[in-house]
Amino acid sequence: QVQLVESGGGLVQPGGSLRLSCAASGIIFRFYAMGWYRQAPGKQRELVAGLSSGGSTNYADVVKGRFTISRDNAKNTVYLQMNDLKPEETADYYCNAHDYRDDYWGQGTQVTVSS
Repeated sequence: QVQLVESGGGLVQPGGSLRLSCAASGIIFRFYAMGWYRQAPGKQRELVAGLSSGGSTNYADVVKGRFTISRDNAKNTVYLQMNDLKPEETADYYCNAHDYRDDYWGQGTQVTVSS
């Protein structure tokens, strides 16, 4: 059974930082591309950052220079370091794992950026 379990969300003030984690089980983690998505109330889910199995990264333009995606294949975990957070980045953040055949999602973790 595949599981992606996110953690690290919470309430943070504007300009603050959070580090999200996503622990994967039931897959051969190192073979999967990993991504972080977010969905704000009333909006579509959008890609925040992606990290291929080979280590290539891509970011949404609005987070470049502030967010960093990384992975630890030994721990089957992907991270999202988020710095200088803005109120408009309040959303549920979701972890994704995919390869050429499969696509898996976590249950999400809530991030609220507010003073």
